[in-house]
Amino acid sequence: MEQLPSDPVILLSFLNMKLRDDYLSPEELCNRLDIDKDKFDAYISERRICFDTKSGRFIID
Repeated sequence: MEQLPSDPVILLSFLNMKLRDDYLSPEELCNRLDIDKDKFDAYISERRICFDTKSGRFIID
């Protein structure tokens, strides 16, 4: 998780940029960055971020 920003707004921007430019899904992002999906979900949830399947983007909850 150390490669992910800790600030929620920067993290949100980082994740959406990665989805836009490099990965097709949050699962692919986790696989390519070698991040456990459950830990990733907990990390973003602690920062009030979730993935909106309808828009295909991370959002602040």
